[in-house]
Amino acid sequence: MNTKRWKICGYIFLLMLGIITGILGVHNQQARADEPTYTIATNNTFAPFAIQDSQGTYKGKNPGIEIEMLQQIAQHEHFKYTLKPMSFDGDLQALESGQVDAIMAGMSVTDERKQKYDFSRSYYTSGVVMAVAKDSKITSLSQLKGKVVSSKPGTSAAIYLKKNQAKYGYKIKYFDSSNTMWNDVKIGNTSATFDDEPVIRYGIKQGMPLKVVSKKAIDSQPVAIAFQKDKNLAFQAKVNDGIKWMQKTGRLQKLVDKYTKSNVTNKKTSDTSFLGLIKANRAALLNGLWQTIQLTVIGILCALVFGLILGVLGIMQNKGARALSSTIIYVFRGLPMIVLAFFIYMGIPNLTGHKIPLFTAGILTLMLDEGAYIGAIVKGGFDAVDQGQWEAARSLGLPYHKALRKVIAPQGLKIMVPSLVNQFIITLKDTSILSAIGVMELTQTGTVIISQNMEGFKMWLIVGMIYVIIITLLTWLSKYIQKRMG
Repeated sequence: MNTKRWKICGYIFLLMLGIITGILGVHNQQARADEPTYTIATNNTFAPFAIQDSQGTYKGKNPGIEIEMLQQIAQHEHFKYTLKPMSFDGDLQALESGQVDAIMAGMSVTDERKQKYDFSRSYYTSGVVMAVAKDSKITSLSQLKGKVVSSKPGTSAAIYLKKNQAKYGYKIKYFDSSNTMWNDVKIGNTSATFDDEPVIRYGIKQGMPLKVVSKKAIDSQPVAIAFQKDKNLAFQAKVNDGIKWMQKTGRLQKLVDKYTKSNVTNKKTSDTSFLGLIKANRAALLNGLWQTIQLTVIGILCALVFGLILGVLGIMQNKGARALSSTIIYVFRGLPMIVLAFFIYMGIPNLTGHKIPLFTAGILTLMLDEGAYIGAIVKGGFDAVDQGQWEAARSLGLPYHKALRKVIAPQGLKIMVPSLVNQFIITLKDTSILSAIGVMELTQTGTVIISQNMEGFKMWLIVGMIYVIIITLLTWLSKYIQKRMG
């Protein structure tokens, strides 16, 4: 590898540092003192409390009970907010780590949760109901012995099911979103599902072929906004004053009636053919694809720099450097990527007390995970160069680093290219894992769209085909590069 190539790598590394620093700077700007900004976690698929549009935002005409309530309270109490849609389990972890200031996700107030969180005034009462497939003959809990039931982790339904599992003898399966959970019942993998009554009835109203068999809601609890214990007291006061104002003026009841008693629905696309679904959701799919491409390109560039450093350390004459390289590669290759993502986005802030922006957390996850694999590839590529090349270079009087740069690296690069391009493709696919922490990439976009139109089979096929097309293009690029370097 000549000096020019090393300079290019250096420029790329500096560029990546600049991008990450810029992202951190933008996301950590202080809000104006007169209108503080709070970060609030919500559930990504939790109608009628929160209803995302096809862009993954809440700017639609009917964004849900809690979103409209928050809009009115924020205006009345003079504060701003940023919403972070995640799974309910992710919401809880984000609040505990301090990544968000509150959870607004139809959260039931229980005695156990009161020990851990502060709650606002209640604005709704909700209970859990059991739903089964339309043609199911199951009508009661006593018929569930030996069968599989489902809920979302951390919810009131999950707590109820765990408490009564020994009594009724069922097995529990957990899902991060209501829509996925309901579809599992629809296709017959799960015998029954348990969810909040207004949520599941709204889904049925939207076209999900299930039926509620509970005669009345189980374990009804007040619903409120959750805060970290004894923190954000000023924000808590604003929210409580806002809810009290809405209740007193009748605005809250009017809002609840709008979503539970009127015909307000998030209507399905009239044309549910493949072309109709693509046309109706074109903008959302393109935005999701663009986010995926951004994550892939920036992530792989950062991973290349990180992996190159690990690879070079792995072949150095210094034993300490080789041991450090091997240890880092071993650790990050051994960690499941989803665990690493949660650790960076929620674990580190819990320890340091400083938030990490979502996009930055995604890039860091990709850099460490993919960089470890690239480090192994780089090390293997250098090791694959004939030992005689090293000896010949040293016999000519070239020092170690110059021999590496001038003789070994160019030959090793040719060996690495196929594996590096393959790792680029793997990185593209791995971005889908980041949907678990709320990144609105292509997979998460598909989840949101399906929650609106209930066309799971068609939409996942469309999303899958987009991935296949991009990966095919990358494969062609790989073959072209290999041919040019051959």
